[in-house]
This record gives sequence, C-alpha cells and structure tokens, in this order.
Amino acid sequence: MRVVHDSGRVLATEVERAEGLLSQGRGLMFRRSIPDDYALVFPFGRQARRGIHTLCVPFPLDVCWLCDDVVQRTATLAPWRGYGRAIADAVVEFPAGTLDGVERGDRIRIE
Repeated sequence: MRVVHDSGRVLATEVERAEGLLSQGRGLMFRRSIPDDYALVFPFGRQARRGIHTLCVPFPLDVCWLCDDVVQRTATLAPWRGYGRAIADAVVEFPAGTLDGVERGDRIRIE
C-alpha cells in the first residue's frame, strides 16, 4: 500500500490503517518515532468533523483531512500538544514535512 499525491509524488510507502475503535483511539501515541516514508490512515467511511491530537506523541506530525480523496485541510501538529479539526471521511498522519507543497483541493490516493 502507498499514499500518492495527484502530482505523482509518493508520500508514503509504509502505510498502516487504523480501522478499529482501539487503533483509532491510540493512533501514534506511545511510539518513539516513525519512518520517513510512513503514513497512518484513519478511514471513517462518512464525512464528519474529525479531531486529531498529539497527546503522548513525542514528534511533530503532518496531518491531512480528506473527503473523497480531496484535501480539505493540512496541518503540522506540534509534539505533545498539537490539535486540529476538519470535516473528513479519512485522515492521514505523516512525519512532519511530508505534506510540504500539498494544498487544499489537491487529490491524495491511498493505493
């Protein structure tokens, strides 16, 4: 599995899916680091306001909120205290810096 920007740029090749309530609640908490080519995908199935936090995450994250593969918002969240919200049917977390150049309205595919 991989995450690809509509420009053809591969954003991540090591992709995990947080599908259950427990894995979605835990997210990246308690991990010491993640690889540079990593993404954690939260597929929700329907659009709603989705919040992401970095409580117990000791490194910064780039976060992308998607509706039907279209970027609604991106944010870089600070370690330990970052928080962001947006309408989405999927949210993807990456290492900070991954989403440089990705803007609202772009398409991101999870292949």
